[in-house]
Amino acid sequence: MIAVLKQGTTEKQLENLSSWLRTQGLDVHISKGSAHTVVGLIGDTSKIDEELLESLDIVDSVKRISEPFKSANRKFHPDDSIIKVANTSVGGDSFTIIAGPCSVESEAQVMEIAKSVKRSGATMLRGGAFKPRTSPYDFQGLKADGIEILLEAKKETGLPIVTEIMNANHLPLFEKVDVIQVGARNMQNFELLKELGKTNKTILLKRGLANTLKEFLMSAEYIMAGGNENIILCERGIRTFETYTRNTLDLSAVPMLKELTHLPIIIDPSHATGVARLVKPMAMAAAACGADGLMIEVHNDPKHALCDGAQSLTPEAFDDVTRAVRRILMAVKEL
Repeated sequence: MIAVLKQGTTEKQLENLSSWLRTQGLDVHISKGSAHTVVGLIGDTSKIDEELLESLDIVDSVKRISEPFKSANRKFHPDDSIIKVANTSVGGDSFTIIAGPCSVESEAQVMEIAKSVKRSGATMLRGGAFKPRTSPYDFQGLKADGIEILLEAKKETGLPIVTEIMNANHLPLFEKVDVIQVGARNMQNFELLKELGKTNKTILLKRGLANTLKEFLMSAEYIMAGGNENIILCERGIRTFETYTRNTLDLSAVPMLKELTHLPIIIDPSHATGVARLVKPMAMAAAACGADGLMIEVHNDPKHALCDGAQSLTPEAFDDVTRAVRRILMAVKEL
């Protein structure tokens, strides 16, 4: 349930209303938008007299929300959320580009890539320290040493770092990490999501291989229910019957999610296609359909990459992609 308050409602009136609602056993979520203040009620709202609430002088309207996701719902938070990450932000008018290698292989490799992607306009550095792999015999990442290498690259370039977590027990290792990524395979690892909800870290949540948008948002809700609202959604393709690409990139998810939620949504065209030459057109399409940013894999020697070389761009190819994306963004602004 949400209560939309009238313009001119004072802080004291808002405080009194919130206090009364909490005495009814409800959690109260307050969202102050450009036009209205929305009070979201989370919990068993059946005990609330809807007509009584709507009759209050400061209440403009009362609505019940049928969707199971509440905190992530745009009805709770009409304005877009802008997620602050170090010296940059995701959402709103900004367009974020996260770039870097699929996996951290060495300090020299990460440093070279970090400097090159920054020159091309990347605002965050990605790199896998812990790598979930389909085969137990594939490279599993440098783990804690990989995080230390990323932190050195952050010192050198100033780029905030993004890296994936696989186990809640590893959280102490992520203390200095700017954005914790939850990969597609862990999107419904609810115990992990609950633990991340207790942190104040920004979480980049990837859509699962075969999950609906509703399930995607319910996973975000798990994190938000714990008190952490710093979430970036990432569409990275879903599994279909198509075999020419690694996955099928669901670009329709962007405008649909924009209707359903206030959380920013970025696109990962690298994992979505699995083919380096397809990253550029899909990145351009992502910019055109309203995504808040991109996450792209870049490697200085893709042919010898220890992980996902086939989908990784060279630094030169990445620079070409960022130039093309900027042209698309300028064209969209003129529409």
